Amino acid sequence: MGRAVCAAVEVDPELTLVAAVDRVADGPAPCDGVALSTAVQAFVDARCDVVVDFTVAAAARTTLPWLAMQGIHAVVGTTGFTDHDLASFDAAFGAESGPNCLIAPNFAISAVLMMRFAEMAAPWFDTAEVIELHHTRKIDAPSGTAVKTIERMAAARDTDFASDPTEHEVYPGARGGAGPRNIRAHAVRMEGMVAHQEVILGALGQTITIRQDSYDRSSFMPGVVLACKRIAGQSGLTLTLDPFLD
Repeated sequence: MGRAVCAAVEVDPELTLVAAVDRVADGPAPCDGVALSTAVQAFVDARCDVVVDFTVAAAARTTLPWLAMQGIHAVVGTTGFTDHDLASFDAAFGAESGPNCLIAPNFAISAVLMMRFAEMAAPWFDTAEVIELHHTRKIDAPSGTAVKTIERMAAARDTDFASDPTEHEVYPGARGGAGPRNIRAHAVRMEGMVAHQEVILGALGQTITIRQDSYDRSSFMPGVVLACKRIAGQSGLTLTLDPFLD
């Protein structure tokens, strides 16, 4: 993801890639004239306006407050944050004249629309389940996108979805995990997958399935580039790409 972001920034005429940081610096440079560094100080030295973070939660917990202290905007695709983490980031980026931060569970425009469509459909159905499918290197489950989708669907309703009628699971966990408003989440980890999600809703005599597929990491890049260009206009901490889509 880091190299995909560097490539997307490099080819955009309105953006300039000036620094790249990883925990190891033994790989090739992300582009001509930009060395790969292991120190986040490289962002300050390069006078970055915006830093894109696609790392892991343990690293971002340290990096994001440090960026806020340096007055640098952050666009974040890292997932796995706790409510405590988000409260910490909100405080760090909360100054009225300070830098801003976007933490989005998914930067694919199709995924943003999928979540919005699921939110719109949620009040009109009796049952709902979310199935997310990802590559085998993803370490958290359910995905940040699934969690955010379920939260938005739950918030769009005044009542719970119907309770799970299952009385016995032959294989424990076969029915997934129950989230807010009885929306169940199922996580698949499989070779050949990148990032995919289905939201299935049912009512008497009918169902609707809303599916989004990212077949390549390039699908996330338009959203990342858009966020880099507009982050200065979004005050404080934002947790969805929706406001960036006008």
